[in-house]
Amino acid sequence: MSRKLAVYFVLMTIVIDAMGIGIIMPVMPDLIRELRGADLSDAALWGGVLSSSFAVMQFLCGAAVGNLSDRYGRRPILLASLGVVAVDYIIMGFTNSIWIVFLGRIVGGIASATQSTASAYMADISKPEEKAQNFGLIGAAFGIGFILGPLLGGLLSEFGSRAPFFAAAALATLNMCMGYFVLNETVTDTIRRPLEIRRMNPFRALKHVGSFPGLGMLLGMFFFHQVAFFVYPTVWAYYTQLRYDWQALQVGISLMAFGIGMAVVQGGLIRLIVPRIGEWNTVIMGLVVSIIAFILIGSATQGWMIYAIIPLCSIGLITSPALSGIMSRATPDNAQGELQGVMTAVGAIGTIISPLMMTGSFSYFTRPDAPVHFPSAPFALAMVLELIALGLFMVAMRGQVVRAK
Repeated sequence: MSRKLAVYFVLMTIVIDAMGIGIIMPVMPDLIRELRGADLSDAALWGGVLSSSFAVMQFLCGAAVGNLSDRYGRRPILLASLGVVAVDYIIMGFTNSIWIVFLGRIVGGIASATQSTASAYMADISKPEEKAQNFGLIGAAFGIGFILGPLLGGLLSEFGSRAPFFAAAALATLNMCMGYFVLNETVTDTIRRPLEIRRMNPFRALKHVGSFPGLGMLLGMFFFHQVAFFVYPTVWAYYTQLRYDWQALQVGISLMAFGIGMAVVQGGLIRLIVPRIGEWNTVIMGLVVSIIAFILIGSATQGWMIYAIIPLCSIGLITSPALSGIMSRATPDNAQGELQGVMTAVGAIGTIISPLMMTGSFSYFTRPDAPVHFPSAPFALAMVLELIALGLFMVAMRGQVVRAK
């Protein structure tokens, strides 16, 4: 029972983490325009800068947090992260300065160890053959958070652009209090390893984990996939406002639908797909479906069409948990936290680059003096990046060392 409670807490942490992200997404365009007095194209650029600053700190600190959890345990890292995130949201909720919001995103990036540490926790308690499915539970939890967060954010937007920040702070605080009582530690003396400062350097950690047989190419593929995937949270609110004239509530409802699909696919469908076609074929399936989804979104001329495409977008999300399962099984037990930290760091590099690329292309092709009006440019770019990821993965499939483990 104590183990189940701990798992529930970890999954709830992911739910609240996703809610904290999703709850502010519908109001970010309005908040930035309120603080800067800018139009939608300029607000999108600022949104990219804020997202990238968050990701820069996540990259710089991701490997360190993963190593700290391997040495000191998952429990203190998770609880501390939730506490810092709660304070961060409160500060951003009160400020009238875009620069304080910018600083808040930096602090939030430092504290955003939740998902990598939670993934390491799930790796600790999973048998080798269960890892892909259990990583899918994390994806499902994130999807549930995305169901509730954007909808709640859209509803709270009726009370102003700051209300969602205070709600996110309250959720993080409540979950931290719950975790204090129910979370058990999974890092035992058997797998605990000494803290090595040099491995807390994200570049050294990348080199070390990348040296495990077959993982270097997979990390490269994961990078391109992450850059492509982050087109959704980066430009969705701006794109749908411009293309379909959606308001914050409509943006929130669409993101809620995306979250429902994410929960269904990663919590249930992946458990049917992986045993039947294997992790490697599951990754290929996810990448191909994502490429098709990007083409369809960029071509959709009516808002209702988005809801017909969302199931395809959701199926594309089977890629990450299947890939995590492949990489986790190829990594020693005493380096699971480091692996998840490195994956967080690689993902963060992608999210440093993605917001700037995606919002930059959106702004360039939607401003008044654009050579051609093409608001779908970010999704066309994402499609190209997924094609590169698919090519790298096909090359990695030729390696026999990882596949044999």
